[in-house]
Amino acid sequence: MGGHAKARGAAAALGVLGLLCAVLGAVMIALLPSLIEQQVLKNVRIHPSSLSFNMWKDIPVPFYLSVYFFNVLNPDKVLKGEKPQVQELGPYVYREFRHKTNITFHDNDTVSFLEYRSYQFQPAKSRGSESDYVVVPNILVMSASMMMEDRPMSLKLMMTLAFTTLGQRAFMNRTVGEIMWGYDDPLMSLINKYFPGMFPFNGKFGLFAELNNSDSGLFTVFTGVKNFSRIHLVDKWNGLSKVSFWHSDQCNMINGTAGQMWAPFMTPESSLEFYSPDACRSMKLIYKESGVFEGIPTYRFVAPKTLFANGSDYPPNEGFCPCMESGIQNVSTCRFNAPLFLSHPHFYDGDPALAEAVTGLHPNQEEHSLFLDIHPVTGVPMNCSVKMQLNLYIKAVKGIGQTGSIEPVVLPLLWFGESGAMEGETLRSFYTQLVLLPKVLHYAQYVLLGLGCVLLLVPVVYQVRSQGPKDGGRRPSLAAGPEQPPSPHTPLLQDALHGQPASPQA
Repeated sequence: MGGHAKARGAAAALGVLGLLCAVLGAVMIALLPSLIEQQVLKNVRIHPSSLSFNMWKDIPVPFYLSVYFFNVLNPDKVLKGEKPQVQELGPYVYREFRHKTNITFHDNDTVSFLEYRSYQFQPAKSRGSESDYVVVPNILVMSASMMMEDRPMSLKLMMTLAFTTLGQRAFMNRTVGEIMWGYDDPLMSLINKYFPGMFPFNGKFGLFAELNNSDSGLFTVFTGVKNFSRIHLVDKWNGLSKVSFWHSDQCNMINGTAGQMWAPFMTPESSLEFYSPDACRSMKLIYKESGVFEGIPTYRFVAPKTLFANGSDYPPNEGFCPCMESGIQNVSTCRFNAPLFLSHPHFYDGDPALAEAVTGLHPNQEEHSLFLDIHPVTGVPMNCSVKMQLNLYIKAVKGIGQTGSIEPVVLPLLWFGESGAMEGETLRSFYTQLVLLPKVLHYAQYVLLGLGCVLLLVPVVYQVRSQGPKDGGRRPSLAAGPEQPPSPHTPLLQDALHGQPASPQA
């Protein structure tokens, strides 16, 4: 009896344990999604207590700026009206450092900050040095000439004389370091003296001079602490709700985020929208495909073909005009009225006429398209490569001798790619807390439910087995032959045992 009692107790205990496991598994299935959602929201908002705050404040991902220059091989022939021929040089790679300062939280669920950038040349990652010489169009000469196109001939002749006196030509041979970070130019000094404010350069002139050791403007973004629906969205940039560079309200809108983090819980229908101070406009990327980065699920977002389309091909872009071929965007209104254009490298995804007008360009998707890989649950970028090309529109200006007989052409100056990928301890911490742990909990809920159901069967099976036959399972032997019915002439034993009179004889 003692053995049966112990077995019965063990079966009952397993049944209770199974019930607890099943209940716990069911509760996890019902509540875990909302718990994970709350945990994600808590850790992606901009607040000192959130897991991502330090990542947002001082980006731990190593960013690199890779710059490729287009060396003009036939500048003298271009001045005579021939087709430009270019040779791509580079990459010249710089380590990019970013950190936020002046972080100020406001009562309306926003935070404002300045983000500073600095660059350090990386010889080991580069193909060439900053002392390499490159022949490129003289941006100051060509820009000033274009600005004088509709001015009186007398002014043009005066400018031609000034260019000659200062030794200025349509093309210049400068080092990579000078073009990037600035060089002393007598024309720059002359312009600043007689036309102050025309260019945003007080000293040296360089294409990236204003980006190094400087901030990208005062951003004010929503923290998502009080209102999650607006998390990371830009409220104002430099105190403005919209810019005034363009010719339509839609193009002047400041939409999306500051380009570092996005709202969590993305779907393939989501898009990535952000405001770029360098491009002076908001940009929108679209979903392309899902993937995996170092074990972390990602969504890849790419630029739509309409990003740099002209107003004829894509009417919403009409506000960025005056336009030329699709595939380039005129940024002269936000770049001191110089005839500068943005595009994808090698005019990728643009009108074929753009690449055909310059010998030496070979656009292809693998090398020249941009992408951002985002963890869809948190909205945090895992891997990105943003590529842009800077171009100068050049042509002969009648009355200015330095421009010769140049045929109108959009000539690429350089293209650059900003790339970065999460790695090291930051990647491991992100994977453990925001990917591995939720995945373990997801599988644990079904394991508990399944285990609980199995354990609940134990007392049921034991009960069924314990209700077997009482005689120890003995059965009549077949060897004894079939049981014979009682004779009608013999009183029934059963009747006699129960005190009943035997049936009368027939």
